[in-house]
Amino acid sequence: MLRILFVLMLSSACYAQTAIENAESFIAKKEFVKAQNEMTQFLKSNPNDLKAIEVLGDAYGHQKKWDDAIAQYQKLKQKRPENANYQYKYGGALGMKALSISKLKALTIIGDVKDAFLKAAHLDPNHIEARWALVELYVSLPAIVGGSNAKALNYAQQLQELSKVDGYLAKGYVYEYDDEPELAEKYYRLAIKVGGSVTCYEKLTNFYEGQEQPEKAIGNLEEAKDKHQRNAMHYQIGKVCADYNIQLDKGESMLRVYLENHSTKDGVPKEWAYYRLAQIYKHKNNKQEALQWINKAISGLPNIEVFKEEKTTITNL
Repeated sequence: MLRILFVLMLSSACYAQTAIENAESFIAKKEFVKAQNEMTQFLKSNPNDLKAIEVLGDAYGHQKKWDDAIAQYQKLKQKRPENANYQYKYGGALGMKALSISKLKALTIIGDVKDAFLKAAHLDPNHIEARWALVELYVSLPAIVGGSNAKALNYAQQLQELSKVDGYLAKGYVYEYDDEPELAEKYYRLAIKVGGSVTCYEKLTNFYEGQEQPEKAIGNLEEAKDKHQRNAMHYQIGKVCADYNIQLDKGESMLRVYLENHSTKDGVPKEWAYYRLAQIYKHKNNKQEALQWINKAISGLPNIEVFKEEKTTITNL
């Protein structure tokens, strides 16, 4: 009898592992509905499986079904209130819902968002994501409903103690929003010096573009390209040149290199490079060449409105 029970328990455990692994595999492949269905079916007979509840919440979250995701994460934090990650996921789903509804309605749940992130940070002194969430929350909220750059900097400092790169990026983010560009640039550069990841370079590039400093953005992208040898950087340089009508020959050269070496892992479809080349030839007053490139862009992605708008502009030259 005991042997039979053991076999049944083992079979059940294997089934649970297989179902959850299947759902996680679906999520990795961005097949979120399949993951949702897998976990919904599994939970009918295993309603208290915490991992399955979490994966179902994740599947809902990826589909931006915030109320459904919130319901799953709420179950988790009620069952395991001392689990920092459950608190963090609950706060994150609530926060995303707040962004999708009216500002007036959002005000009614911001307190719960903040409480969940604060509890996650308190429960786990090493929880980087919760601290990042608090930095972003305190920066984005108006002071009247609890926003505070001082508190954001406090959590940025905590991040720095856990990870210098995250801390520097967080401080750059806070100072950028606080309209202190010199300090923002300083910390973004420190992040590059310490970490030097593609993300670090992207943050500084975006900052320079936001500050209307395209020459600096191009210089930073060239440094990133030389260090990381990523074809996508060629596109990014061409994009900045096209957007700001500067260093047009360099922009054209970078875009042609991007197209010659293009693969799906580059992320940006070829048609966007065609569009940028059309912009560059428009800036050079070469209407014929510009039309050829914009027609190629439209041919490949006919439903992109900005392509059509650009063709109208070029046609009217």
